[in-house]
Amino acid sequence: MNRFDPQKRVGLIVDEWGAWYQVEEGTNPGFLYQQNTMRDAMLAAITLNIFNRHCDRVAMANLAQTVNVLQSVILTEGDKMVLTPTWHVFDLFKGHQDAQAADCYVETDKIGKGKWQVDRVSASASVKDGVVTLTVANCSMDEAADAVVRVPHTGKIAGRVLAGAPSAFNDFDHSPVASAEFTDFTAGANEISLSLPPCGVVALTIA
Repeated sequence: MNRFDPQKRVGLIVDEWGAWYQVEEGTNPGFLYQQNTMRDAMLAAITLNIFNRHCDRVAMANLAQTVNVLQSVILTEGDKMVLTPTWHVFDLFKGHQDAQAADCYVETDKIGKGKWQVDRVSASASVKDGVVTLTVANCSMDEAADAVVRVPHTGKIAGRVLAGAPSAFNDFDHSPVASAEFTDFTAGANEISLSLPPCGVVALTIA
C-alpha cells in the first residue's frame, strides 16, 4: 500500500479477525461455539497492537465475533453470561480509543521455531489528554520478560495486567481469568522498567 497509495487515500478494512478452532463438543457445529483461553487473549493483544501501530492504514477492523461464535468476548447460555479472556484484553486496550497514535519501536528477540517465530514482546502506544497509554504483551507462554520503556513521565504511572496459563479460561461456574493491578515496575529518569509475566498483557497509563 505504501508503494501504490503513498498518499494514504485508501483505508484497509480487516472484516473479520480471530481464532477459529473446532467447536465445543456437544454444541451445534453450525453455530461455531468455542471456548476462549489466555492463548486467545494473547492473540487478541498481538493483533490489536498491530492495528494500533498501523492505524494510518487500518481504517476498520472487526472481531469475529462478539458473542458465542469463534473468538467471542462474551459467552452466554440461557440467562447466564461470562466474560472471556479476550474481553479482558479489550478492556485493557480501551485507553487507545479516540487517542492519537504514538510511534512505538520495540527491540526484542524472537521466540518459537523456524517459520513460526514471533517477537517475544509486542507493544503499541497512544496519547490522549497528555496521558500515554502503552499496551505490552509478553508472547512467551512460559518465561517472564524484562522490558525498559523509554518515555518522559511525571511519575504518575498506573497499570493493569492480565496473565495466566495458556489454557486458562472462564466458564459459567468459575471465572479465574481477570485483570489485576500491575505494580511490577520501577520508574527512573525518562524510563520505566517492567517485569512482564509469561502469557501476559500489561496496560500502562503514563502521565
